[in-house]
Amino acid sequence: MKALIIDDEAKARSVMKTMLIEFFPEIKNVITADNLVDGVKSIKENNPDIVFLDIEMPEYSGLEILDFISEPIEFQLIFTTAYQQYALEALKLSAIDYLVKPIDREELRVAINKAKVNINQKKVTAQFSELKKAIQSLSSHKIALEVPGEIIFVSHEDILYLEADGMYTKVHLANRERELICKPLAYFENQLQGNNLFFRCHRSYLINLHYLEKFVKKDGDFLLMQNQTTIPISKTKKQEFLKIIKEVF
Repeated sequence: MKALIIDDEAKARSVMKTMLIEFFPEIKNVITADNLVDGVKSIKENNPDIVFLDIEMPEYSGLEILDFISEPIEFQLIFTTAYQQYALEALKLSAIDYLVKPIDREELRVAINKAKVNINQKKVTAQFSELKKAIQSLSSHKIALEVPGEIIFVSHEDILYLEADGMYTKVHLANRERELICKPLAYFENQLQGNNLFFRCHRSYLINLHYLEKFVKKDGDFLLMQNQTTIPISKTKKQEFLKIIKEVF
């Protein structure tokens, strides 16, 4: 068997590789990658039997693997994460296995044995289909906010507005908390595309219309949110905004 480890932390890759080599003689070859893009490239080049995929990685989360790989899938996927809440969100909704860091040897053995059975029974593609459904279900009403040390799943209705800050985005929440996320505003606009209550009123702002209190027609026109924050509306977006207001409200 051949295994691939995708993890941005060198120590985590080294520990996992050592465990696989020392305790699982059936795994003859262990390959590593330090990011999702290189990991996907390695999957296509090396055709591994098992992929150990870290969830918390910069640029792309492990949960985004389905954006890079299409069916048919010929490997068994095992997520690795330091945060138990993932199991309570997307992972528990699918047949995909996961391991919580630090990796326990016995839990690793159970996961590998399960992977071997699934591979032999040709269940891998079916599992990916279930995972895709689980993540789509999760993303239909929540977005993932990657903050230092964890990823927070936030309901759409809990977002007041999003504000561009260069290549970052400030996510302003209804509970008055604010998260600075290392992704551009366009990324979140795409994530929220199916929700008609979110409107890009300005190149720097994406608002939740549910929390809109007033449209003020003075001082160049602006929007007043329920938390009394004033949000500019660009001239090019004004007519589109008025049309949406008529349709939504």
